[in-house]
Amino acid sequence: MTTIYHNPLWSKSRKSVEILEQKKIKFEIIDYLKTGIDKETLVSISKKLSLRPKDFIRKNDKSFKDQKLEKFIENDEKIFDAITKNPKLIERPIVLQKNKGIVARPPELLHNFLL
Repeated sequence: MTTIYHNPLWSKSRKSVEILEQKKIKFEIIDYLKTGIDKETLVSISKKLSLRPKDFIRKNDKSFKDQKLEKFIENDEKIFDAITKNPKLIERPIVLQKNKGIVARPPELLHNFLL
Protein backbone atom coordinates (compact mmCIF):
# COMPACT_ATOMS: atom_id res chain seq x y z
CA MET A 1 0.00 0.00 0.00
CA THR A 2 1.13 3.52 -0.76
CA THR A 3 0.61 6.26 1.81
CA ILE A 4 0.86 10.01 1.38
CA TYR A 5 1.23 12.43 4.27
CA HIS A 6 -0.79 15.19 2.71
CA ASN A 7 -1.62 18.81 3.36
CA PRO A 8 -4.42 19.73 0.93
CA LEU A 9 -3.62 23.44 1.29
CA TRP A 10 -0.28 23.07 -0.48
CA SER A 11 0.00 22.77 -4.25
CA LYS A 12 2.94 20.33 -4.14
CA SER A 13 0.90 18.01 -1.99
CA ARG A 14 -2.14 18.26 -4.28
CA LYS A 15 0.08 17.67 -7.33
CA SER A 16 1.51 14.54 -5.68
CA VAL A 17 -2.02 13.19 -5.17
CA GLU A 18 -2.73 13.92 -8.86
CA ILE A 19 0.35 11.94 -9.93
CA LEU A 20 -0.68 8.98 -7.77
CA GLU A 21 -4.17 9.09 -9.29
CA GLN A 22 -2.81 9.38 -12.86
CA LYS A 23 -0.64 6.32 -12.26
CA LYS A 24 -3.71 4.51 -10.91
CA ILE A 25 -1.93 3.68 -7.67
CA LYS A 26 -4.09 2.78 -4.70
CA PHE A 27 -3.10 5.00 -1.82
CA GLU A 28 -4.12 6.16 1.60
CA ILE A 29 -4.12 9.85 2.46
CA ILE A 30 -2.99 10.84 5.93
CA ASP A 31 -4.05 14.40 6.70
CA TYR A 32 -1.44 14.68 9.43
CA LEU A 33 -2.49 18.19 10.43
CA LYS A 34 -5.89 16.81 11.46
CA THR A 35 -4.83 13.43 12.82
CA GLY A 36 -1.47 14.37 14.29
CA ILE A 37 1.57 12.17 14.04
CA ASP A 38 3.12 10.16 16.85
CA LYS A 39 6.78 9.55 17.53
CA GLU A 40 6.65 5.87 16.57
CA THR A 41 5.25 6.81 13.17
CA LEU A 42 7.91 9.49 12.72
CA VAL A 43 10.67 7.00 13.50
CA SER A 44 9.20 4.63 10.91
CA ILE A 45 8.95 7.42 8.33
CA SER A 46 12.55 8.42 9.05
CA LYS A 47 13.75 4.87 8.42
CA LYS A 48 11.78 4.54 5.18
CA LEU A 49 13.09 7.88 3.96
CA SER A 50 16.63 6.95 5.07
CA LEU A 51 16.77 10.44 6.55
CA ARG A 52 17.23 11.86 10.00
CA PRO A 53 14.37 14.09 11.21
CA LYS A 54 16.55 17.17 10.70
CA ASP A 55 16.38 16.35 6.99
CA PHE A 56 12.57 16.44 6.74
CA ILE A 57 11.68 19.24 9.12
CA ARG A 58 10.73 22.62 7.69
CA LYS A 59 13.58 24.83 8.90
CA ASN A 60 12.08 27.98 7.39
CA ASP A 61 8.79 27.52 9.23
CA LYS A 62 7.96 30.28 11.69
CA SER A 63 7.40 27.84 14.55
CA PHE A 64 10.80 26.20 13.90
CA LYS A 65 12.38 29.60 14.39
CA ASP A 66 10.11 30.63 17.28
CA GLN A 67 10.95 27.44 19.17
CA LYS A 68 14.66 27.94 18.44
CA LEU A 69 14.88 24.37 17.20
CA GLU A 70 18.10 25.04 15.31
CA LYS A 71 20.03 24.50 18.54
CA PHE A 72 18.53 20.98 18.78
CA ILE A 73 18.90 20.08 15.11
CA GLU A 74 21.33 17.21 15.80
CA ASN A 75 19.12 15.79 18.56
CA ASP A 76 16.72 13.41 16.80
CA GLU A 77 14.60 12.90 19.92
CA LYS A 78 14.01 16.64 20.37
CA ILE A 79 13.18 17.09 16.69
CA PHE A 80 10.77 14.13 16.75
CA ASP A 81 9.14 15.62 19.87
CA ALA A 82 8.83 19.03 18.20
CA ILE A 83 7.14 17.50 15.15
CA THR A 84 4.67 15.51 17.26
CA LYS A 85 3.69 18.72 19.05
CA ASN A 86 3.52 20.73 15.84
CA PRO A 87 2.99 18.45 12.80
CA LYS A 88 3.09 21.34 10.34
CA LEU A 89 6.86 21.28 10.83
CA ILE A 90 7.14 18.16 8.66
CA GLU A 91 8.11 18.55 5.02
CA ARG A 92 5.30 17.59 2.71
CA PRO A 93 4.26 15.64 0.97
CA ILE A 94 5.88 12.44 2.13
CA VAL A 95 5.01 9.35 0.12
CA LEU A 96 5.72 5.88 1.48
CA GLN A 97 5.56 2.65 -0.45
CA LYS A 98 6.51 -0.66 1.17
CA ASN A 99 9.81 -0.07 2.98
CA LYS A 100 10.85 3.09 1.21
CA GLY A 101 9.77 6.70 1.09
CA ILE A 102 10.36 10.06 -0.51
CA VAL A 103 9.77 13.72 0.25
CA ALA A 104 8.03 14.58 -3.01
CA ARG A 105 9.48 18.03 -3.51
CA PRO A 106 9.10 18.57 -6.35
CA PRO A 107 6.17 16.20 -6.92
CA GLU A 108 7.67 15.06 -10.21
CA LEU A 109 10.19 13.01 -8.19
CA LEU A 110 7.36 10.54 -7.74
CA HIS A 111 7.60 9.42 -11.38
CA ASN A 112 10.92 7.63 -10.77
CA PHE A 113 10.09 6.65 -7.19
CA LEU A 114 6.93 4.80 -8.21
CA LEU A 115 8.57 2.63 -10.87
